[in-house]
Amino acid sequence: MSDVVDAFVSLGSNLGDREATLRMALSALAATPETSLVAVSSWYETDPVGPAPQGPYLNAAARLRTTLSARDLLDRLLAIERKAGRVRSAERNAARTLDLDLLLYGVQRIDEPGLLVPHPRLHERGFVLEPLAEIAGERRHPRLGVAIAELAARVRDATAVRRLR
Repeated sequence: MSDVVDAFVSLGSNLGDREATLRMALSALAATPETSLVAVSSWYETDPVGPAPQGPYLNAAARLRTTLSARDLLDRLLAIERKAGRVRSAERNAARTLDLDLLLYGVQRIDEPGLLVPHPRLHERGFVLEPLAEIAGERRHPRLGVAIAELAARVRDATAVRRLR
């Protein structure tokens, strides 16, 4: 039996019915074998980061409890993105139907091809930190040793990251 790990995932969408897409993703995460959905943040509307023109994103964060390996969980996230119609292109930060990122996997630091945990830009992104701080504010960034709530406060911009509900 594998150890149970708390993993944190960011969710984002700025194409199509954003809310329906995030709800589908959360249902798919909850249905993932060896995984339970423990908590979900509020919804946040955020300004896009990337090439124009793009509409605003709907973002959230989820806490999972899982016995899947980080790699197996990442594979599941990618499968859910594909189910939502995500097409990966060479253009970085392009508009997308669904973006799921593995932010934290317990307290582990993972540096493998195609899998970096904690997410390498986690500490810079208010659109990820605000929802994550809501459900994991006391957690410490495994590389920086700083609480997620403090990292969120450092980059907070209420005009760019707006809590909806």
